[in-house]
Amino acid sequence: MTKLDDKDHRILRELSRHGRLPNLELADRVGLSPSACLRRVQDLERSGVITGYRAVLNPEKLGIGFTAYVTVGLNTHTKAAQEAFERGISRAPEVRECHNVTGTVEYLLRVEASDLAAYKRWHTDVLGVLPQVQSVTTYVVMGSPKDDRA
Repeated sequence: MTKLDDKDHRILRELSRHGRLPNLELADRVGLSPSACLRRVQDLERSGVITGYRAVLNPEKLGIGFTAYVTVGLNTHTKAAQEAFERGISRAPEVRECHNVTGTVEYLLRVEASDLAAYKRWHTDVLGVLPQVQSVTTYVVMGSPKDDRA
C-alpha cells in the first residue's frame, strides 16, 4: 500500500473531479509549485494509485434514457458457473458495470439502455438465455442526486 499524505489526497480529489486539469491549475488548487505537483502526479501514476483517466459521458446525449441496477443469483455456486456467466455478460454493451458481491445473490450489474423496451430486449435476449441465471431483480434508477464515478 502506498503511503499518501494530505497533498496526495488533495491531488487525487481534484483529478477525480477534473481529470484534464492542467498541471499549473492543479498545483495552484493544492498549494504546490508546478514542478512538485507534476512530480507527485507522476509518482501516483508510477505507483499505480492513478491507473488512468476517463471521460465522463452524458447518458442523455448518447440516447441512454434508462438505467437500472440488476441483481443476479446463479443456480450453481461453482467457479465454472461464475466464469461462464461473466463471459456471457462481458459481451453485453448495455452492462456498464458487473460486480461479484456477497449476500443472497452473486452479481450486481449496472445496465444502461435507450428506454424500457430496449432494457426488456436485453433482459430477455441476453440475460434470459444465460443458463447459469436463477434469479433476477431489477432496480430502476429514477434519479442520481450523487454520482462520483469517473
